[in-house]
Amino acid sequence: MTELLKISLPDGSVREMEPGSTPADVAAAIGPGLAKAAIAARVDGELVDLSRPFTGDAQLALVTSRDEEEALELARHDYAHVLAEAVQALWPGTQITFGPATDDGFYYDVMAPASREPFSMDDLPAIEEKMREIIEADKPLTREVWTRQQLIDKWSSEGETFKAEWAAELPEGEELTVYWSGNDWLDMCRGPHLPSTGKLDPQAFKLMRVAGAYWRGDQKNAQLTRIYGTGWLNKKQLAAHLTRLEEAAKRDHRKLGREMDLFHLQEEAHGSVFWHPHGYVIWRELEAYMRRAIDGAGYNEVKTPQVMDARQWEQSGHWGKYRENMFVIPDEVPNVEDEGAIVSGDADWMALKPMNCPAHVLIFRQGIKSYRDLPLRIYENGCCHRNEPHGALHGLMRVRQFTQDDAHIFCREDQIVDEVRAFCELADRVYKDFGFTYSIKLALRPEKRFGSDADWDKAEDELRNAVMEAGLATQEYGWEELPGEGAFYAPKLEWHLTDAIGRTWQVGTIQSDRVLPERLDATYVGEDGSKHRPVMLHRAIFGSYERFIGILIEHFAGRLPVWLAPVQAVVATIVSDADGYANEAVAKLKAAGIRVDSDLRNEKINYKVREHSHAKVPHLLVVGMREAEEGTVAVRTLGQQHQKVMTLDEAIEMLKTETTAPDLR
Repeated sequence: MTELLKISLPDGSVREMEPGSTPADVAAAIGPGLAKAAIAARVDGELVDLSRPFTGDAQLALVTSRDEEEALELARHDYAHVLAEAVQALWPGTQITFGPATDDGFYYDVMAPASREPFSMDDLPAIEEKMREIIEADKPLTREVWTRQQLIDKWSSEGETFKAEWAAELPEGEELTVYWSGNDWLDMCRGPHLPSTGKLDPQAFKLMRVAGAYWRGDQKNAQLTRIYGTGWLNKKQLAAHLTRLEEAAKRDHRKLGREMDLFHLQEEAHGSVFWHPHGYVIWRELEAYMRRAIDGAGYNEVKTPQVMDARQWEQSGHWGKYRENMFVIPDEVPNVEDEGAIVSGDADWMALKPMNCPAHVLIFRQGIKSYRDLPLRIYENGCCHRNEPHGALHGLMRVRQFTQDDAHIFCREDQIVDEVRAFCELADRVYKDFGFTYSIKLALRPEKRFGSDADWDKAEDELRNAVMEAGLATQEYGWEELPGEGAFYAPKLEWHLTDAIGRTWQVGTIQSDRVLPERLDATYVGEDGSKHRPVMLHRAIFGSYERFIGILIEHFAGRLPVWLAPVQAVVATIVSDADGYANEAVAKLKAAGIRVDSDLRNEKINYKVREHSHAKVPHLLVVGMREAEEGTVAVRTLGQQHQKVMTLDEAIEMLKTETTAPDLR
């Protein structure tokens, strides 16, 4: 008699099933509703197709669209395959490469047949229509195991040179799988997939754009066309996403930066920012704000060199781990050995600093430090340079020259948790001053790292315990641990801000590092009279001024808090006869510390209102002859429909209150 399989379900019940049964069979045995709703399964923790037979007794959890994270990833994976099938159906001879799911959709890299030009935006409507046909055909998606040679033969015979190249590099003996769409199209893929194309919503995706991409990401290889799409579980989700994109476009910091005359970028300094007077006012206000915060928290501000000897970067470990992102002087990279070691004769090589930490260790090493001197908190508005790829640069969000609100805390082992907790509390106050909510994540040890497992154990526990003591390791703060995502020298806590339209931005960090003090020989004299290594906490709140300003512009859609606004008020005249009173008002406002301009142009007041609203000026103080005679102003506040008449002195007091910056001391 054949022994039945025991399939354990999440509710604790056990189903006995015939050998060869699948998760789909279990769903059907439970009920027709679940059979219809199920889209995949977790078998012993592994996400698999519903049609995958059990190999023995197993733990089973059926996946439905209610499991949104998993369902979205499956759907987006399938949309990518449907995209590739549609392109090949429309243009036979098209070569396909790979197409993964992304955070909000999918893409596929393809090469157009020799008979036509590369694909363009004009092709997207036809591709979308063909994709809908494939979805509505409800083609079953079925898995098969093939040998490597079968894959090579398949792709070579059909002129799929990219797929054939990839297949030839797959390991012998490994289970290699393909997925059929119906019985007329297949792609090699690890899976899993939905049961059929009909499980996708034909109205829940949209192709967004095309871009160039190199095979295997190497510009020496053939150039492909990358077709991007966004995919969701239903039409409502797609509509919400497109609305978010529309809102994000309105808030784009590059667009608003031009309209508000804050900054510009140009090829002559690609990856670096030209700050205009109005933009630099924002910078200075943030810098002053952060100085008040660090002064109140017991930091010592320093300034360190921009250029340091390459041997210093070798000793710190950055030369071996980070050299390709560093600007080297002279500009030809020296010969290197394993891990980037500098060969003899290269003593004069220098590099622009990509980070401030080694320089802060050198400051710590000046003079003998006692345990009584710790914790020592060293802060720098430190300008750094990183040789980011040209295509990765993006406005203020990713640049090659940037300034960090960077600090390093040198402390004893027994001080770590208190220092991290204090930083958590400071970061909380800063982010709340700007109206952000946030989540905290702990990035744990990566595979390639410096330091012992024992040191990593301690460092991870210290960060975890500090967040718990601060009361932030909770569901409310989105607490999560991220295996493998720490830096090569330390685990880190990350602060992920949520902006006004629901996007998240990873900004602040704190890292608990025992590696760099060891590599750079930082010591202090302990209570026992012997030398000890300090622990080095790397921390930042803004991350970089450039990126944080970009985030603020988009979060507030340019309508910055009044204390941050480059121009806090404009006095605008209705008639030229009021120019004298307008100038008096401007003088009084400036004397009160308010950043104010006047607009005495011979233009209609409605024109002036529109122009200054477009420039996101918080308050417009309108004056005519009546206001001049009565000593009043008509205040028009950005975003409000009605104006309010008040005396000039009342307006000044109101503005003084709104323009007072937060103070964390």
